[in-house]
Amino acid sequence: MTTTSTTITTYQRTEYPRPQFQRNSWKNLNGTWKFAFDDNNIGEKGLWYENSAFSTEIQVPFTYETKASGIGDETFHPNVWYQRTFEIPNEEAGKRTILRFQASDYITKVWVNGNYIGQHIGGNSAFSFDITNTVDNTKENELVVKVEDSQSCAQPRGKQRWIDENFGCWYVQNTGIWQTVWLEFLNDESIESVKMIPNIDKNSVAFEYKLNGDLNDSWKLETTINYDGKKIKQFTTVPDRANTRVEVNLLSEVHNWKVLYWTPEHPHLYDVTFRLTVNGEVADEVQSYFGMRKISIKDGKVLLNNIPIYQKLLLDQGYWPDTMLTPPSDAAMLEDIEKTLEMGFNGVRKHQKLEDERFLYWCDKKGLLVWSEMAATYEFSDEAVENFTKEWLEIIQQHYNHPSIVTWVPFNESWGVSNIFTDKKQQAFTESIYYLTKSIDPERPVIVNDGWEHTISDIIALHDYEELGEVFLKRYQNKDQILNNEIPHNRHKYAFAEGYEYKGQPIMLTEYGGIAFQSEKGWGYGNQVKSEEDFLARYESITQAIKDTPYICGFCYTQITDVQQEVNGLLYEDRTPKIELKKIKEINRK
Repeated sequence: MTTTSTTITTYQRTEYPRPQFQRNSWKNLNGTWKFAFDDNNIGEKGLWYENSAFSTEIQVPFTYETKASGIGDETFHPNVWYQRTFEIPNEEAGKRTILRFQASDYITKVWVNGNYIGQHIGGNSAFSFDITNTVDNTKENELVVKVEDSQSCAQPRGKQRWIDENFGCWYVQNTGIWQTVWLEFLNDESIESVKMIPNIDKNSVAFEYKLNGDLNDSWKLETTINYDGKKIKQFTTVPDRANTRVEVNLLSEVHNWKVLYWTPEHPHLYDVTFRLTVNGEVADEVQSYFGMRKISIKDGKVLLNNIPIYQKLLLDQGYWPDTMLTPPSDAAMLEDIEKTLEMGFNGVRKHQKLEDERFLYWCDKKGLLVWSEMAATYEFSDEAVENFTKEWLEIIQQHYNHPSIVTWVPFNESWGVSNIFTDKKQQAFTESIYYLTKSIDPERPVIVNDGWEHTISDIIALHDYEELGEVFLKRYQNKDQILNNEIPHNRHKYAFAEGYEYKGQPIMLTEYGGIAFQSEKGWGYGNQVKSEEDFLARYESITQAIKDTPYICGFCYTQITDVQQEVNGLLYEDRTPKIELKKIKEINRK
């Protein structure tokens, strides 16, 4: 068993976890919980959910593998248990009590006061349980959670290792609760969700409301849209069904431009309040926001609000030294975003991780483009298809409203579909995910499969870790040969799977660089450099070569920070820059 010192900074995640759908009536359950390993899986049979005398403590939402959890054990344990008590605030008595998990990896089972509530399968999507009928408003309630994990390659695991030691670019596993746990208190009549669909070509936004409760003629749903504290639109509808859609024109004399668009340079956001009244009384009120922006493709270019945009992305795996996949704080997420912008990048490719909603909130606020990428499975089977599909659909729906997300990336480098080049079943799977994604979100580009061996894909995203700019330029002069699968674009992989062909899509170089300084502790791509001068010369050579290739319309550099054994970040793991950030910006802006 690998252990580390527990005398470290105490991290607390106290922020509201879902800022794009915010209510006032909530209770944070992060903090100190009781904890136990159950390696022999005897806890359920032994009724641990009724007599949970766990002797260890853990700091939620940090997994036991992290230093921040207070445990710091990197050994794989397949079953872990959590326990804590909570009380219902007096002012919330009589309401529905909803227990929410922003993320828990992988199978999460819940008991309240000894009563089994249910389970959720999936390590990346948010989920909730209605525990109203099992809580007692007059005393302490006991919450017990069991999380089951595995080293199976049929579950979406992203960069989590499936053997006992780190290898390649796979890191320590992430087991159990790893994002905020919280309670929300609702009346019987409430707003379950609202999908917000901007349309800049019509100067309109559509709202698709999903409501809870027994509808009658006394229900009224009021929507108020503001910008910078000034009212833009307000309208009221009398819903006659649980799923209601309303579209409103946003043209307004409040500001000179009539409608304000969301862009990286000017990330304008409209605030919106949803208020549900029943018999004249407010039953539910939710604060949210949206951005007016459009993503489209035309003539081999990606367009933002009908204008071509050159995307300068930074690969971001979202790891921190003490907390690993869990962001340690709002400030830590904001620091990564601001340093990304400071280096002259306009976006991030969130690699193999579905990030904390508060990270997406800050990207919305700061104007940082996001490519949202699914955590991969690593084998192909009926079980893997089912696990992947179910969770991916949850994620698209949960993250749809964030204007910063401009691209969906369900597959990367044939992970989980390793025989996609020739295997018709694996090809069909990727096509099905493409079309399922489009059925929920027809606007955003979907990439299948980022790096190489594309099937059906809105962008052709190529990976190439060539070190020398002149070699890169010579190779990519052969555009037709690369796109006709006559030559591998990166010496070993073809751009398309067999049976697929180039149809004029935008082409981007979505992994390159990975330059590491000389080190005995880890690795980067290609030869390691000895000095800042050497680094900058190589960075400028290869980056400029990409920009000088006329048919390439964007890039993604690997990567923002070192991650465990991978030491090719522009920043160290503790976010200390390796190079003056302004020097990176100068090269990116040339």
